[in-house]
Amino acid sequence: MRFLPAHCLAAVLAALLVGHVAQAQQLYRSVGPDGRVTYSDKPPASNAPNNRAPATGTTGSSATGGTSSTTAGAPAGDAALPFELRQTAQRYPVTLYTSAECVPCNSGRNLLINRGVPFTEKTISTSDDLAALHRATGNNENSMPQLTIGGQQLRGFSDSDWSQYLDAAGYPKTSQLPASYRRPAVTPLVPVQVRPVSPGASSGALPAASEPSAEQSPSAPEVAPQPSPANPSGIRF
Repeated sequence: MRFLPAHCLAAVLAALLVGHVAQAQQLYRSVGPDGRVTYSDKPPASNAPNNRAPATGTTGSSATGGTSSTTAGAPAGDAALPFELRQTAQRYPVTLYTSAECVPCNSGRNLLINRGVPFTEKTISTSDDLAALHRATGNNENSMPQLTIGGQQLRGFSDSDWSQYLDAAGYPKTSQLPASYRRPAVTPLVPVQVRPVSPGASSGALPAASEPSAEQSPSAPEVAPQPSPANPSGIRF
C-alpha cells in the first residue's frame, strides 16, 4: 500500500475543509426591482426594497416573504384643496344664489372665481326656488344675487362687502386652487320633479307644481360683536 506524502495529505484535507465551509456558508436571498432573485454571501442593505430573511444552505434553498406597495390615488372633491383652504371651506361654506339675466350675479360669480373661493351656485328661476330661498334665509328678499358665507347672509352684490366677509372667514385673497380643481355644476335650488301623467288626464294638461322641499328654519340673529383692529366691521361667524 502506498501512502501519500504528509504535505500532499495536508493539502487534500485543507481543500476538503474549504469546500465544506463554502457549502455551509450563509447565503442571502434578495429580489431586485426587475423581479430577479439573486443570492449573495453579503446581506442586502437594510433600506433596500423587497429584502428577504437570510437563507442558510445552497443556492437551491429559498426563503419566502411578501412585499407591500402603496398606490396614491388622486384626491377628489374637497380633498383636492390645500389643507387650510379645505378647512375654511368646511367651516364656512359659500353658496351663491343667482337668477337669469342678472348682471350683478355675473360680477359676484367672477369675484369668487378670481379669488379662488370654492362655492356652490344655486339658481332661482321658479316660485318653488324663491319660496325655498325665503325659508332658508329668513327674509323675503327677491333681488339677486344673494350670498351665504357660513351663517352670514349678504343680499345684493358689493365688491367691498363680499371681500370683507371672505377675509373675516379666512379665505385667501388670491387663488390657491389647484389646476385640477373643477367647480360644482350649477343646479336649481329645488330639484325639478317630473310627475307621471294619470291615464285620465289630457295630454295638454300641465303637471302640478312640485311641493317645495322643507328647509331648516333660520336661527335667531345674534347680537353684533364690537369692532376690533383686526376686524373693523365686527364680523363674527
